[in-house]
Amino acid sequence: MAFWLDLMFGNPIGLMSMIVIFSTIGIVSYITWMFIQKSAPPKS
Repeated sequence: MAFWLDLMFGNPIGLMSMIVIFSTIGIVSYITWMFIQKSAPPKS
């Protein structure tokens, strides 16, 4: 845990990489959710 805290708040490169990783996870999960919504059969 101390390694992750030092990586995030110790240097700006680690913080930027964390932001990139989490935003990538968010974008991929949003695209997956959109794909699931589109491929679901229509309700009506």
